[in-house]
Amino acid sequence: MLHNKKLVCFDLDGTLIDSVGIWNQVDAKLIEDLSGQQADLALIQQQRDLQLKKFKHCADPYLEYCGYLKDSYGIESLSQDDIKKHRYSISHYFLDHVIQLKPQAEMFVQKLQQSGIQTAITTTTSFSNIQRYQQNNSLINSKLNFAKDFNLILTRENVQNIKPHPEVYLKALEFFNLQPEECLIIEDSIIGIEAANQAGIQVAAIYDQYSEHEMTEIKAKADYFVQDFKTLLNFIT
Repeated sequence: MLHNKKLVCFDLDGTLIDSVGIWNQVDAKLIEDLSGQQADLALIQQQRDLQLKKFKHCADPYLEYCGYLKDSYGIESLSQDDIKKHRYSISHYFLDHVIQLKPQAEMFVQKLQQSGIQTAITTTTSFSNIQRYQQNNSLINSKLNFAKDFNLILTRENVQNIKPHPEVYLKALEFFNLQPEECLIIEDSIIGIEAANQAGIQVAAIYDQYSEHEMTEIKAKADYFVQDFKTLLNFIT
């Protein structure tokens, strides 16, 4: 898997950090706060994944997603921009105190660095979220220093087209002046795996319980499938 690899790119949400379920909780509270309705967590995730894929070419897919919530749940009193602001206000507690790394993720990243393999974060997450993790979340910053443990961080602010468009991975290759065959991508979702496929880069899918609904497709499109970072550690010589 890592033979002749010079770079490993990591998705963030659901891959390095255990956060996908948290965003379901954030959206559930958002919907309840603004509409009084209680939404099923699994349905929320499926709706969010579908809408972000639909709005992938928009300037701000998350703003469009908030517009979708406004229409779907009859939220008349707020604009989609106000809904987005409220969403991130809710998220701050979770970002600072609840979200944590996937087990042994930091060990895998640091072992790669010790082995001379460069590392990058390639995510649709905003850079401000990464800053919050680093500054406020002791569950994460006590184990991993994003600035020191990664040679490059690319977020949605760095690209015009988010995943499943391959732009973020092509930018990483360009930054390191590498060929696709010299890189491995770690992803948890079908959107990220499709981006890797389009970039022509091998991708290892790592299990996340919140991707169960697309697991068959994930396994079919990924080059490798692993259960956890403990398994990935076995591939470092």
